[in-house]
Amino acid sequence: MAYFALFYDVADDYLVRRAAFRQEHLALAAAAHNRGELVMGGAFADPADQALLIFQGQDARAAESFVRSDPYIRNGVIKSWKIRPWTVVIGGKVGS
Repeated sequence: MAYFALFYDVADDYLVRRAAFRQEHLALAAAAHNRGELVMGGAFADPADQALLIFQGQDARAAESFVRSDPYIRNGVIKSWKIRPWTVVIGGKVGS
């Protein structure tokens, strides 16, 4: 099992703009978590300028699918995003 980090750079007014789409975003995240794709996710604080979501799978497809479906992306709450393979050294299911 491989891990993939999804980085979001949020819009300057993210904390205000996300409110209209937050329920849908959280439902999408909960569904991905329940399927075992999304390991954990959340926004950075002080400043609230980025978010990080960790996915697991054979490849980055789950993270890519999440991005395509995320209302934050569709509605400009997220300025940019990137997915990077993440090598887990401690924790998780190392070596699987």
